[in-house]
Amino acid sequence: MSWADLNLMPALPEIFLLSAVSVILVLDLFLSDKQRGITYLLSLLSLIGCAVITLTTSQPFPELTFSGMFVDDPMADLAKVGMYVAMGATLVYSRQYIADRGFYRGEFFTLALFMLLGMMVMVSAHHFLTLYIGLELMSLALYALVALRRDSTQATEAAMKYFVLGALASGMLLYGMSMVYGATGSLDIGKIAAALTNGSANMSLAMFGLVFIVAGLAFKLGAVPFHMWVPDVYQGAPTAVTLLIGGAPKLAAFVFVVRILSQGLEPLVSQWQGMLVILAVLSMAIGNITAIAQTNLKRMLAYSTISHMGFLVLGILAGTPAGLSASLFYAVVYVLMSLAGFGVLLLLSRAGVDCETLDDLKGLNRKNSWYAFLMLVVMFSMAGIPPMVGFNAKLAVLKSVVDIGLIWLAVVGVVFSLIGAFYYLRVVKVMYFDEATDAEPVSQVGMDMRVLLSVNAIALLVLGIVPDGLYSVCVEAMKQSLQVL
Repeated sequence: MSWADLNLMPALPEIFLLSAVSVILVLDLFLSDKQRGITYLLSLLSLIGCAVITLTTSQPFPELTFSGMFVDDPMADLAKVGMYVAMGATLVYSRQYIADRGFYRGEFFTLALFMLLGMMVMVSAHHFLTLYIGLELMSLALYALVALRRDSTQATEAAMKYFVLGALASGMLLYGMSMVYGATGSLDIGKIAAALTNGSANMSLAMFGLVFIVAGLAFKLGAVPFHMWVPDVYQGAPTAVTLLIGGAPKLAAFVFVVRILSQGLEPLVSQWQGMLVILAVLSMAIGNITAIAQTNLKRMLAYSTISHMGFLVLGILAGTPAGLSASLFYAVVYVLMSLAGFGVLLLLSRAGVDCETLDDLKGLNRKNSWYAFLMLVVMFSMAGIPPMVGFNAKLAVLKSVVDIGLIWLAVVGVVFSLIGAFYYLRVVKVMYFDEATDAEPVSQVGMDMRVLLSVNAIALLVLGIVPDGLYSVCVEAMKQSLQVL
């Protein structure tokens, strides 16, 4: 690498965040528990700074740096802005919850920011090693966050399961990448695509590596049959950490899959398309059917996540710009739904009592009709009921598979979506028609959380009525980013 040609501008948001989190980490050592709000505010200011830098340095075309290992393109910029919003909302939603449970400390904020840094590296990676480094930085921070409540055996067990299975999946992914390197002689995404296209690659070895890569990617998405960790980790982790797992990482995982499959391994589309069809059908089936039997809300939303990842994969397997744009739109919408859903659970939790079961939502409409309405909007959107934006997202990915002739797959998606509507509507029924099991009033939280959560949920309704703006941004970002460099 020539230092004279080194361009740091594409990586400026990552450099800024690394510097900011290092300062926060050191400064937090000198703060007392009563001054912990300073760490919280600095974390939010860091996210705002990252957003400003990302938007001001954004280019309408891909720009490479670090000898082609790092790329700044519209898809990465859109994903990063979405991740900043998700992380900022998560910190606001979680503040009261973590304070009540004794881990309103610097570790939570710095680990969350390191996790964000890993995701930012993931979405801008143009080289298999950069992808893997970003993935591991995100994963290691998440393992620690899940185990943050050291007095909770459930959280410790969830962290161990997540760590062991995550290490296994990372091993499979790395093994697959090594096979692709052996087949093509390169780890650069553009050079891999070129070698597979011009026939200079060993196709048998590349196919062998592809199987392991798809398995590793399916684990990171939480797709069946690599979904075993999702319900246990969602239920065992503190709700604030569950929100961290269920929000921004899904957006990063989507871009991660696009970088590897739709850019690096695009010439093998006919091979990986069949694998993704199986993953999508199994995820929609197992996710929706198993969720019906759940009474724990976090576990139910975990199986819901699995089914949503099945829908997300539908657009990816289409292998077309329209399908990938639909999947990007779906990923953004899912993050908004997940933030609002877990945000309501955090809002309804109080010191010593977590809102985790269906019984905890009984009679919510009589206690606080506005909070019940917010949860209703989230459940309707997740079920894909118009005019919520979840309907538009599902329609977009189903249309993408119809356009490539897989009409039967779209029909399967519709059927499982109808099955899934049952457990979402059951939550609404419990809130509006059941009697409350306790007379405890809804806990009081800060105005910032109430306003942000209301805006978050109402956005699901507004975007459902006028989805064209967000969808157009996704289409344009994908169109500009899909060219192989």
